[in-house]
Amino acid sequence: MKKILKNIARGIIKGAIYIYCKIVYRVKIVGVKDVPKDEQFIFCANHRTYLDPPLIEVTAKRHIIFLAKEELAKNKFLALLGEIFDVIYVKRDEKEITAIKTTLKTLKSNKSIALFPEGTRNGLEKGENLKDGTAFFAIKSGVRVLPIGISGEVKPFHKITIRYGKPMDFSQYKDIKDKNALEKVTNEIMDEIKRLAQ
Repeated sequence: MKKILKNIARGIIKGAIYIYCKIVYRVKIVGVKDVPKDEQFIFCANHRTYLDPPLIEVTAKRHIIFLAKEELAKNKFLALLGEIFDVIYVKRDEKEITAIKTTLKTLKSNKSIALFPEGTRNGLEKGENLKDGTAFFAIKSGVRVLPIGISGEVKPFHKITIRYGKPMDFSQYKDIKDKNALEKVTNEIMDEIKRLAQ
């Protein structure tokens, strides 16, 4: 019963967010029709504003489990949304074993996840180092990465474009335990995201 109620709540919220984004931000969706519907992915995008996660969730045409900083759970409203959308909380700047295990288990159960290489909003502009979580999970699980570029002004009635790219396969790194491989894959993913966000 709890699962059914959660699915109903999720559907209502997603519908409301979709309508809001289409009317207020005139969202243009590009490339999502070419994304294989029967395959799980690690969704990965540039991170500019609070709007990015819900925008991906409502345009991807599937349920995606996001990784988010645990501080968000301190807010009761956000904690409720986190429960409804199955968010995996992570301690920022720490290699948290529990979150890693939960994420790998999620991928193993054929579900899709999403995270942002910048680690925080406008991370590149702030001079933050890219996070290698996407690369780690892609290599460890063998799940393909789906790059997304988000562009446009985040102001009411200014158009935002969310552009879905082609899946990126990093299975060739499966048995390679090398930090340089993580860095290389992370940069490849981010370069594609930047291209899509132009």
